[in-house]
Amino acid sequence: MTLVLGLESSCDDSAVALVSHDRQILAQAVVGQAEAHRPFGGVVPEIAARAHVDVLPGLIRQVLHEADVTIGEVDAIAATAGPGLIGGVMVALLAGKGLSLAAGKPLIAVNHLEGHALSPRLVDPNLDFPYLLLLTSGGHCQLLEVRGVGDYRRLATTIDDAAGEAFDKAAKLLGLPYPGGPAIEELAVKGDPGSVPLPRPLVGSAEPHFSFAGLKSAVQRAVASGAHRSEDIAASFQQAVVDCMVDRTARALESSDAPALVVAGGVAANQALRGALAKLAADNGRRFSVPPGWLCTDNAAMIAWAGAERLGRGLTDSLDAPARARWPLDPAGESVRGAGVKA
Repeated sequence: MTLVLGLESSCDDSAVALVSHDRQILAQAVVGQAEAHRPFGGVVPEIAARAHVDVLPGLIRQVLHEADVTIGEVDAIAATAGPGLIGGVMVALLAGKGLSLAAGKPLIAVNHLEGHALSPRLVDPNLDFPYLLLLTSGGHCQLLEVRGVGDYRRLATTIDDAAGEAFDKAAKLLGLPYPGGPAIEELAVKGDPGSVPLPRPLVGSAEPHFSFAGLKSAVQRAVASGAHRSEDIAASFQQAVVDCMVDRTARALESSDAPALVVAGGVAANQALRGALAKLAADNGRRFSVPPGWLCTDNAAMIAWAGAERLGRGLTDSLDAPARARWPLDPAGESVRGAGVKA
């Protein structure tokens, strides 16, 4: 049984997991930092990096102990090497390099986005390549054809804010705690999704991309007007995001013959979005796959699994693998109007 130890520290979650090539999660641990960042309404990079340094070594020991495995019995070390907050990324990557060197094990420098992209295959053994992926998180919102490990074709991206970023900013405007996604979803249950007129940027457009900046600004105006209940704004905002996601994904399905539609990333934990995309897939005769909620948010199991997928194909990295703040899955993808580094 091939065992891969995964390390993750790209944002505000410190995580370690031990995963086998046959999809067993032998042990995992995650320590979040929401309380530390809540007073600031978002992640403070230096606070995040220092917290990773404090807790990651203990998590590594904890996971190995729980799995009753020594570092010598691990076959490879997989560590997030980007994209993300560069100070945080460096913590897991340097820890991975140290373990690799000390234990004489291969290092696999994992793209965090590839971790999300391959995560459905960890829990869905029948999900084969290719598939159409909606990758939606705090920093990214993309549609990609996943044609194989390391083989991605970007069909669309956000030209401004990512969906998760919009959720966090809308929550802050409503006085809700960080992280904003779960807070908006909880409040939206109590509201009327059709009560506040909000825009659906690019819906119906021939352009394949996403845009959420205008929607965020409309929420700001709705809050400032004092004419709407917070519950109704939250429900209307969530519905607007779902409508945008479904419309853009439907357009991508028209240009892709991939037999399955997959959604991954932190925003994929949203139940309203899951339900709408499941219906879209069924209406278009596509198989639908989405990881469980805990696997959508940042975690090390997906990093270990991406490492196992890469190791099985002989893809390992040298100890000089760089930490990267930006690392697109499709580096050959055409530049997109306004997208900049988020492409």
